[in-house]
Amino acid sequence: MSSRFVTEDLARAAFDAITPAIAAQLASPDISGLGVLHLVVLDPSVPCIDASSQPKVLAEHSIGDRARWDVDYADYARRKALLSWRHRMDSRRLQLLEPHRLTSDDSLLWGGIWLDGLVVAASGAFPIWDECFSMMVAVQLRARACAAAERAR
Repeated sequence: MSSRFVTEDLARAAFDAITPAIAAQLASPDISGLGVLHLVVLDPSVPCIDASSQPKVLAEHSIGDRARWDVDYADYARRKALLSWRHRMDSRRLQLLEPHRLTSDDSLLWGGIWLDGLVVAASGAFPIWDECFSMMVAVQLRARACAAAERAR
């Protein structure tokens, strides 16, 4: 089973809507050293039941030239998303305010968000910008899901 309204197609539409704005900002060295970003969206219908639960990746999207990657930004984004999904909060909040909840396997990076059950994470920019770009996608997803639900009614 998957989310009724947050589908892969809806996630792709959200990526398409925000990619130009993100790409323009990634050109600034104050935002991203390499001008690259990877985004991950998790399926909001998959709950975190316990520590052995695993999320379902709904969609991923890269911006910029992947040949410039100096690390695996996709893996970093997935690990940030896992933190937000497991703890039901932005990874920044977890890292900075509740580090006692981290396990030895958890990422020490932040840039994932939790918005009304939607989890999006980004990697490639500086942490606050990863979080900003994640939030941009999440807000698009929430609006598009609400519009789809309204049409279904």
